[in-house]
Formats: sequence, C-alpha cells, structure tokens
Amino acid sequence: MTLLAYWNTGCMVCHMKTTLNIDETVIRQLREEAARRGTTMSSLVEAGLRRILANSGPGAGIPDTLPPLPTWKSGGLRVDIAKRDELYRLLDEA
Repeated sequence: MTLLAYWNTGCMVCHMKTTLNIDETVIRQLREEAARRGTTMSSLVEAGLRRILANSGPGAGIPDTLPPLPTWKSGGLRVDIAKRDELYRLLDEA
C-alpha cells in the first residue's frame, strides 16, 4: 500500500488537475472534436497548449519580411505646431 501512495504522488507531479474557465461554445466544439477523434478533451487541450508553447519565444510566428506600412497624402502642413499662435488660430477656426 505504501508503494501505491508513492506512485500516486509521482503521477501528480506529471499530471496536475486545474480549473479553467472556458466559454460554453468552445467547450461544445472541444467535446465534439474529441469525440470525432476518439480522444479526451484533456488530451486535445494539452496538445493545443503544447503547439502554442512550442511556437512561442523570440521571433516565433513573425515572418522574415513584413508588408510595408500604408502611406497616404495628407495634403501638406496646415500649421507649424512649434508656432503656438498659429496652432491656436487654426484650432479656433475649427
């Protein structure tokens, strides 16, 4: 019986129970997917977490090249904001 107690303690270190608050629609989809695959919801959640964690870290998920930032024509400067009086005049007109 003592051996069994130590065995259970060892398994608790490897497999912890936890409580998560998950939206009902996500749980329903998880339950359906687990049934479709013939596995448990726990194993699907663990696999998903492992995938996310494996893809995290420095540079993970960031492409080598980013698309260029958008540009547009502003119509030019209406006022030099360093000139406070001009800025106040423009704001008063608005």
